[in-house]
Amino acid sequence: MSQRIFKISLLGEGAVGKTSLRRTYLGETFKEGYMMTIGADFAVKKMVSKNTEYTLQIWDLAGQQRFSAVREVYYRGTAGALLVFDISRPETYSVLPNWLHELIRNNKNRIVPIVLIGNKADLRESTPHSVPAEYAQEYADQLSEWSGFYVPYMETSAKTGLNVEQVFDTLVQNISAYFERLTVENK
Repeated sequence: MSQRIFKISLLGEGAVGKTSLRRTYLGETFKEGYMMTIGADFAVKKMVSKNTEYTLQIWDLAGQQRFSAVREVYYRGTAGALLVFDISRPETYSVLPNWLHELIRNNKNRIVPIVLIGNKADLRESTPHSVPAEYAQEYADQLSEWSGFYVPYMETSAKTGLNVEQVFDTLVQNISAYFERLTVENK
């Protein structure tokens, strides 16, 4: 069985649910209250897929602007990213390009595989001004065209567990495909 180590960065504004997504993915319980991440939080998860053992180094980066200088060092070596916004807060969607720019600038100007995530899907029906899924899908399509990678859009709920496992699995498969393509191109 082959082994791979991937650094995954969770990006997005404060309180979009990055920490809750990470905790849910790791099998930890969902917490209702919001506790701000200071700088970055780190976790490791092992998974096996297609005869390969993956060690995922999951970096949960603080979303508040005042931590932007601290975040810079945590981007280095990122192999893939989950770009997260809160469906119920359109302002977290509108600043996504800033997060992408910050990732690329601080990761040696490398564009890496991304999954666009609309989190807190459980709040869609109770929020009158939620971000329409069509808008997010259109943005994912634009990112796919711009980046040269297929950028899927998925809606999640860390609270209910909706699609949490799938977004990480999808990202790992996209990173693997990227590295396989690089290997073939460099031969």
